[in-house]
Amino acid sequence: MTTIYDIAKRTGYSPTTVSKAFNNYSDVREKTRQEIFRVAQEMGYLPNSHARTLTTKKSWTIGVLFVENTGFGIRHPFFSAVIESFKKVAVDKGYALMFISKDVGGKQSGYLENCRIRGVDGVVVFLSDYEDPYFRELLESDIPTVILDFETNQSHTVCSDNTAGAQLAIEYLVSLGHRKIAHISGGMNTFPGKTRELGYKNAMKRQGLEVPESYVVNGAFYSRESGYNAMLELLKLPDRPTAVFASGDMLALGAIMAAKDSGLSVPLDLSVVGYDDIDLAEYVTPALTTIRQDTALLGSRAADILLASIEGKQLDKEAVLVPVEVIERESCAPPASGN
Repeated sequence: MTTIYDIAKRTGYSPTTVSKAFNNYSDVREKTRQEIFRVAQEMGYLPNSHARTLTTKKSWTIGVLFVENTGFGIRHPFFSAVIESFKKVAVDKGYALMFISKDVGGKQSGYLENCRIRGVDGVVVFLSDYEDPYFRELLESDIPTVILDFETNQSHTVCSDNTAGAQLAIEYLVSLGHRKIAHISGGMNTFPGKTRELGYKNAMKRQGLEVPESYVVNGAFYSRESGYNAMLELLKLPDRPTAVFASGDMLALGAIMAAKDSGLSVPLDLSVVGYDDIDLAEYVTPALTTIRQDTALLGSRAADILLASIEGKQLDKEAVLVPVEVIERESCAPPASGN
């Protein structure tokens, strides 16, 4: 069985340096650490997690608090991409991930109690209901946390610039000549839905454009079905929009299906912009114009911040806003003449 002494001999570093590298000591240069990790992987070395826990007083485990109400769960392309990016950074630093629930041994307790029992060193949070008292209990504890897609001064946070994303969508559609632009909202009960809807309304106001109440339709759960039904509502309007900005790509794909089933052409009769840039957006017909979130950066920044907090290097609460961009494809065109 490979030992740290074997790795030390292969790399030329002392056993102490090798041990410090595995235990994330700050006095080991990153280049040295990565070289040791590379050789260890080649030699099939696995650190003894129990020994590391006793030595460092850490479990080397990060809790993942993931609760959302879209029905997709972690299968949603956005969430899975962000978690995969987070996982890559955490695992490279020697941490394992563990999903956290309110139940322990089949009995309801709370997120904090679950974290205490499991001994996690920190928690990354994806949550639908940030007013949940069990979540508030965890937030007020001494366990380091980083929250995705939310803003609070009680924790580190990482989210996309949703307001800017909505503004970019509206500016793009206006540049094509659209004036009657509707919005399929993700709902005011979610942070992304709320900020994108407010961003849409503010952007329309800055462009001097009216927003009839009927032009904002709720797309519950960010699902393709709710996007389909929302578009049907918009198409029933006497003065229907020439373009639609959807708060998520799945909503946008549902909207396009509804338009097609209603005998309309996208983008000749109706332009549609989504939000997220999931992989599927590029391959549907027409390919979806959308606002791209940088899922790789969202996940990696969240991991970097949480690990620094666990290791005592990140004391002040950090709020990171990740830029977004318009990805132009085939679902948008100038409005038809007369619209």
